[in-house]
Amino acid sequence: MASSLAMRARTLEANGLNGTLVDLETRATKGDHQALRLWLRLLSCTVRIENHVRGGLRQDFETTLPRFDLMAQLERHPAGLRMSEVSKRLMVSGGNVTGITDQLEREGLVIRTLDRSDRRALTVKLTETGLKRFREMAAQHELWIVEFFRGLSSEEKQVMFDLLQKLKSHLSSLGAARSGSPKLPPLHRRK
Repeated sequence: MASSLAMRARTLEANGLNGTLVDLETRATKGDHQALRLWLRLLSCTVRIENHVRGGLRQDFETTLPRFDLMAQLERHPAGLRMSEVSKRLMVSGGNVTGITDQLEREGLVIRTLDRSDRRALTVKLTETGLKRFREMAAQHELWIVEFFRGLSSEEKQVMFDLLQKLKSHLSSLGAARSGSPKLPPLHRRK
């Protein structure tokens, strides 16, 4: 459900009215729980950054964010990864990974080989051309991200980083005991 919410949010964010960007926070009111307003603000910022990155990759490199993400995983593992491992790391289906890999292979950016330890499995890795291309994209990607956060001081970025780590740890603890769905406490409307 969270991914469908995020997909709908990206669609709403990208399809503003009359060219005006629709802000996800407009869904919330002062009377809504502070946590809900915070979540919508985080989601709104994430969607905006992701949309800029997607547009930049498309315009400057004629590629997509999923292709960039797959290549990023492979760049971190020069010996390659099993297709199933790429799927896990990207949190997408094996079919999605296969489709993206097919495109990248046709362009000479990746190569698939039989896995040495299990001949039923395929390993995918970047070619030299793919590695060069990825590094060009990654350098520009880093510049974009630095620019997006330029409005915050170094100290503000560190505080935000630390607070988000605290939230991430809390979320991990909620999910650690989960077997299907988290055991969440009943919700109360507090500010």
